[in-house]
Amino acid sequence: MGPDGSLRPEGIPALCTFLVNNGVKGAFVCGSTGEGPSLTLEEKKRVMAAWAETAPAGFATIALLGGDCARDARTLMRHARQCGIQAAAIVAPAYFPLASVEALVDYCIEIAAAEPGMPVYYYHIPVLTGAHFSMRTFLECAHGRFPNLAGIKFTHEDLMDFKSCMDFAAGRYNILWGRDEVLLAALSMGAKGAVGSTYNYAAPLYLRLIAAFEAGKLDEAARLQQQAIAFIRLLQQYGMAAGKVFMQYVGMDCGTFRPPVQNLSSAQSRALTAALDAMNFRDFCSSMEEE
Repeated sequence: MGPDGSLRPEGIPALCTFLVNNGVKGAFVCGSTGEGPSLTLEEKKRVMAAWAETAPAGFATIALLGGDCARDARTLMRHARQCGIQAAAIVAPAYFPLASVEALVDYCIEIAAAEPGMPVYYYHIPVLTGAHFSMRTFLECAHGRFPNLAGIKFTHEDLMDFKSCMDFAAGRYNILWGRDEVLLAALSMGAKGAVGSTYNYAAPLYLRLIAAFEAGKLDEAARLQQQAIAFIRLLQQYGMAAGKVFMQYVGMDCGTFRPPVQNLSSAQSRALTAALDAMNFRDFCSSMEEE
């Protein structure tokens, strides 16, 4: 975004290069961090097209379609497919909540049918949608009826449900972990992929955590997870808008947030920056320098 809240998709190529250079393997487009809910339909189309044009070979793109207007979501799915986005994501409607997991599956199928050949993820984030359904039950209801369902972006703390989803139908579905602060716990359950906001500016830390886990160095992995928890507490303290201060800190200016998200004051930004300095954030954050 620009300082006035205007959309600046011309900044996406630099952001994509920054992510690739820091070891990130894909982008979840128009999600919470990307302010998807604050974009108009046409703006979302522009953002999706910019990512599709920019993403290099092997870099995954998943576009969040939204959830409160099925017709808009279908329109965006067709557009995402046409411009080259690799997969779509659907979130539960929040304003008119669905009464059952069966109704949720039917709703997702209705949207996904707009492009039957495009892989679709369900975005499970009940803290925002209020859709506190078991995802294992979701898969049981969807299996055999939802041919282009690829998996779930699982942003919830229920590790039992997460593991049950991973093992369902002999691992048929790709279950992506969505809680950065407990990535290590998900890895211990067998997670193979994760999507999260803090990977934008602290990817090297998480890559070290994953490498330590895979090498059996669990004490080191736990230490690195605690480092992540420390700066995630700052996010919780200052709110979502702190994410763009983190990005400015590492040298990638993404502008300001649009309402209803409230931007940090100058004093708050300075205090957050000082806190990052105090924890030596530069020792493990993402870098503008190409490795």
